[in-house]
This record gives sequence, C-alpha cells and structure tokens, in this order.
Amino acid sequence: MGKAYEKIANSLRAAIRAGHLGPGDRLPAETALAEQHGKSVPTVREALRLLRDEGLIEKQHGRGTFVRRPRTRVRRANLRYQWEKDRAHETEWTRLQSGATEHDTGLQVDDLVFRISYGEATADASLAEAFGVPEGTPLVERVYRTRYAAETAPFALVSSYLVRETVAVNPDLLDEAKEPWPGGTQNQLLTIGIELDRIEERITARPPTPEEAEELELPPGTSVIVLRKISYDTDDRAVEISDVTLAGDRTELFFTTPLERW
Repeated sequence: MGKAYEKIANSLRAAIRAGHLGPGDRLPAETALAEQHGKSVPTVREALRLLRDEGLIEKQHGRGTFVRRPRTRVRRANLRYQWEKDRAHETEWTRLQSGATEHDTGLQVDDLVFRISYGEATADASLAEAFGVPEGTPLVERVYRTRYAAETAPFALVSSYLVRETVAVNPDLLDEAKEPWPGGTQNQLLTIGIELDRIEERITARPPTPEEAEELELPPGTSVIVLRKISYDTDDRAVEISDVTLAGDRTELFFTTPLERW
C-alpha cells in the first residue's frame, strides 16, 4: 500500500501521460483535489510537490498549478563547428539566414529573441592559463542569452572571452550593437585574419546554482551541463574561450568522430 499522497500523484501522473491533462492545462485547485480524493489539502500539496520535482507540473504564482510545457530541445553536435567554418566565407545575406542556435534547434531567425552584452574583464588564473597570457590581461567579455520567443528561459547561459588586444584592430568586434553577428565568432575572427584550426570542449555536469536554476527555469533536481570551449587558430593559439551552462532537461550532446581509413 502506497502512501496517500503517492496515490494522488499516481492518478495525476497517469492523466498527464495519457493526455487527459495536456501541456499548459491548469490542474484543479488543491481544495478540489482534496475533496475528489477524500484526503487533506496538505496531502494533496505533498503529491503536487512530487510531480513538480519530476518536472511534470509547475506552480505559477497567483494563477495556480499547470502541466509543464516541454521546453524546446537543443541538439548540440560537434560537427556544428565545421558548419560554422564553412559559412564564414559566405555572403552576409547567406549568413543572416541562420546561425548556430537555429542549427541546433530547428527554429528560424524570427522565432528567436537575442540578448547580448559586451563588457570589459581581465584574465583570472583559469582564463590566463587557457589563453597563455599573464593574469590580469584585458579581455572582452561577451554575454549571450538566446531564447525561443514563445518561452521565457534561454537555451543556455554563455560567456565568451576574447583577448582585447587581439581583436581591437577591428573596432566592430568591440561593439555589441553589431550583434547578433551574421556567421558568429568564426566570421568575426575572419575579419582580423584568424582561421580556426580546432576546437576543444571539456564537459562536466553538476547541480545548478540558485541563480542558474532560476534563469534557466529548471525543475527541482535538474542538473546543468557545463562546457568550456577553447578555439585555437592555425598558429596553435587560443583565440576565444566560451563558458556555456546548458539545461540538463532539454539539451542533447551529440558527437560524431570521423575515423581515418586504413
């Protein structure tokens, strides 16, 4: 015999999975659920807490409890970087048609809302080691938040770093008003004569900070995927570093490794 709140949760879960309660549907009020199941309101709240922890429902302040709408999924493949490199030499019109986010989500440019800010930063120990520069070296910090217009949470939290002295030869690369840049970082670097040779990614997972959980609108218990991307040019110099925090409930990392023939 399960606990009373588990039976209520099982009933609601079954209704959601069967489609009787669809994404965005509002659940009956706690008092109505208590009356329907012949249990107390605290027991109903425990059942709802369980379903919230599973990511099936969400409570909206002042409105009630709703079946959670699935977030747009992101399929981030390592072959995206060759795709971006191939596009770097395309015309601006061609580059304007789509970018990496559209590539990863299947959405169109008009479906997306971009928020970008540039700022000044200095290399801490970690960034200095990765760039091969002294600590305190001036950097350009670029913060990106991109979301589907029908949703409120961004796909990822992205901070990108460039060595200021390297990119300052093109003032456009210091101007956030030029964003979103058609063709992205690889085309930006092309304007100053830099060609990428390889990109290294280091991936870990961890619980989110409270700030990350709030901004990404993560269900309780959802981990984040943390990615550090280092882009190297043809002189084996690190020229761009990105720290990316991805929502674990809506991100798929897909890797293809071409193998040389015998």
